[in-house]
Amino acid sequence: NFRSKQELPTTDYRLPTTLNMADLNELYQQVILDHNKKPRNFKTLDVPSITQEGHSPLCGDHITLQLEFEGDAIKDVGFQGSGCAISKASSSMMTAAVKGKSKAEVEVMADEFVKMVRGELDPETEENHLGRLKIFAGVKEFPARVKCAALSWRTVQAAISESHEAVSTE
Repeated sequence: NFRSKQELPTTDYRLPTTLNMADLNELYQQVILDHNKKPRNFKTLDVPSITQEGHSPLCGDHITLQLEFEGDAIKDVGFQGSGCAISKASSSMMTAAVKGKSKAEVEVMADEFVKMVRGELDPETEENHLGRLKIFAGVKEFPARVKCAALSWRTVQAAISESHEAVSTE
């Protein structure tokens, strides 16, 4: 299991306008390692509006996601769990991306993210709201890791729809 850590400052990853594949792979690895070692929002909330469980039985990834709403917007977010570096990094970046967003904005981002990691959306040629999350586009090349990257996004979708059933990637 991951050890709980205080919320850490977010590293700002700026994607250069031109990247060759080797540079993109190196940046991807750096981002994954950074968020795996220092996950953002890896915490429990004092008074969550909703708590949502998600798991991937095949690989063992597990996430407990907590959201605190202020009106329709996500005021605060935290997660706990265990899993591979891709799952943890995706969860970390998801929590940073959704904080302050409305349920509708989060639903759009989650849908785009899942489509991107499945190879159904090209973030470079199709309009999207993914920003720095585009770094996960290469996951589509590793089908066994698509569920790892998508788990936290499926879990936040269930949370904002107020589904009380645990999310499973299987």
